[in-house]
Amino acid sequence: MKNRFSVSAKLCAAALVALLAACAPGMPGSTYNLGEARVKLVAYHDDGAYMRDFARVDANALDYITRRAPQVKKPAIVLDVDETSLSNWPQLQANGLDLEVKGPCSLPKGPCGFHAWAQRSADKPLQPTLDLFRAARKTGVTVFFITGRDETVRAATEKNLHLAGYRGWKKLILRPAHSKTPSAADYKVPERAKIEKMGYTIIANVGDQPSDLAGGHAERAYLVPNPFYRIP
Repeated sequence: MKNRFSVSAKLCAAALVALLAACAPGMPGSTYNLGEARVKLVAYHDDGAYMRDFARVDANALDYITRRAPQVKKPAIVLDVDETSLSNWPQLQANGLDLEVKGPCSLPKGPCGFHAWAQRSADKPLQPTLDLFRAARKTGVTVFFITGRDETVRAATEKNLHLAGYRGWKKLILRPAHSKTPSAADYKVPERAKIEKMGYTIIANVGDQPSDLAGGHAERAYLVPNPFYRIP
């Protein structure tokens, strides 16, 4: 079947473009203001609109998963971790929505380095994805996590997933320690191909970055909203 983004994801992306466009002053020739953008994005998160948009995408994914799974011998789904399955909101908020801060983590004021934050295993679940995960498992779907986190935080990430309620997944796939690629897709696409070689059909791939979903090896791809940062 053709790999495609969900309609809800496309509509959500369009809404986020409109949201960011609203951050610009109205005068012709004026520039976007980062401070105003941050205020609007925090409001988008806090007033419930972010979670409503997020839930619509996951609901579309779950609808397809439950219809498609019985038709496939070894159905599987792939979930991203950060801002898809787990939320880094306390760390992001402390850093002015900057994920890639280095060093120790001081909360609530920051700065809070991502590696130090991840080692705390303190991320809360993104409930729509947790609901999707649990429903998929009940229908016999195998779940793989593929994350841009690397092996230095494996134990902490496994613990965090367990504490957040994600139990019964097949495998957590992380980057080799301290590795980099020009795009997350350069790492994630081959990992999905490996899952297929194990005999699984990846019926859905859910992530918050276009690079989570690029490159195929999934029947359908679902982009949950993340207007806070972009990973190539």
